[in-house]
Amino acid sequence: MPTVPPSPRAASRGARLLLAGALAGLVLPFAVPGDAHAATTPERVLLVPTESPATSQTVTWRTTTATAPKVQFTAASGGASVTVDGARTGTAGGGTYYRATLTGLSPATDYRYRVGDGTTWSAWFTFRTAADGPAPFSFLYLGDIQNDITAGAAPVVRAAYADASDAALTVHAGDLVNNADNDGQWAEWFAAVGTDNGASMNHIATPGNHEYSGWSLSGHWPLHFPGTGNGPDDDDLDGTAYYTDYQGVRFISLNSNYTNAPWLDIVDWMEDQQVWLEGVLADNPNPWTVVTFHQPVFANSEGRSGAVVRDYWLDVLEEYDVDLVLQGHDHSYGRGNLVANRTDDPDVHTGPVYVVSVTGPKMYTPTASDWQRGGAEVRTQLGDTQTYQIVEVDGDELTYQAKTADGTVVDAFVIDKGGDGKRVTDLS
Repeated sequence: MPTVPPSPRAASRGARLLLAGALAGLVLPFAVPGDAHAATTPERVLLVPTESPATSQTVTWRTTTATAPKVQFTAASGGASVTVDGARTGTAGGGTYYRATLTGLSPATDYRYRVGDGTTWSAWFTFRTAADGPAPFSFLYLGDIQNDITAGAAPVVRAAYADASDAALTVHAGDLVNNADNDGQWAEWFAAVGTDNGASMNHIATPGNHEYSGWSLSGHWPLHFPGTGNGPDDDDLDGTAYYTDYQGVRFISLNSNYTNAPWLDIVDWMEDQQVWLEGVLADNPNPWTVVTFHQPVFANSEGRSGAVVRDYWLDVLEEYDVDLVLQGHDHSYGRGNLVANRTDDPDVHTGPVYVVSVTGPKMYTPTASDWQRGGAEVRTQLGDTQTYQIVEVDGDELTYQAKTADGTVVDAFVIDKGGDGKRVTDLS
């Protein structure tokens, strides 16, 4: 029986991040297939959610040379290890990719795991399953990373993970890279996120337009982010529209890249998701709901419009009073709400909160014009500002902070459901 190293305390991920930050410039193990490591050594190990992360966990990874994929795991508290077979899912960028889903796990439990072929293994990583009901946790939300990843975006990403070392998961609002099929850019993305952050927390990702080439989704995308298998009955949306429930929050990914719809069939693309979204929201047992997609409901930059997204999805988001709508695409920061959801207190509103953010260095000029055309108002709007966002969920309260790489808070609010209805209060 293999020897499993002793489990670190849960807080040790933060300590490992300090080491990762110190080594941040050393990206070669991620960047070049066929480095001076064995061709069968696993790399780009990534946790992605299942529909039920309290009892199951999916992991994806790759090797340079094809192998017979396996995952070995055990409860971090000790006990015998279990080895399960993975599946080969495809090839891209000189690597062969794999996926495995661990099932029958216990809620709110730390597990240790490694991936490999039975002979060559990755390091041991730790993850924690979700509780089987509402429980406090925090998560990160990152806008477009996309451009100049190593020099321009990575410092912000690393600051985010250092600041939120206890975060349970990360929401990525699209345009993770600039060129959908550029393996070097994916290597930079994985290096920016860091080995431990990739392999020890779930990553809920929605694709952006830069994950597409014409009508074709990047071949890399489903290999890294297969989705949870519960999306609309539409092959073109497979793995990009889905939901997962985590400790009282339903996270929903929609694919808003309607200009990349095959044969430009925008109506089917958007309506299929609209109908599916209504069902997922109507049958939602969770007290909180977070929806993410790339192109925003209210465009936040000059020369852009969210009219198509509004036409199909806005009424549904408002009817079901979604809590957060997390978006990207416009390379600026903006937060707002429908004017109809104002209250007598100028610092308080009701209804959904719509946010656009950017983590990478590519910037556009912000404007409030499309918010106004859509019947909304901007509460915070910033240009030339790279941010990461930390969201804390605890009982009847959800607290949101947007920060720059140096830790400066540039926007903050709290959603309180503990009184007479939901209230969203500005904190900045």
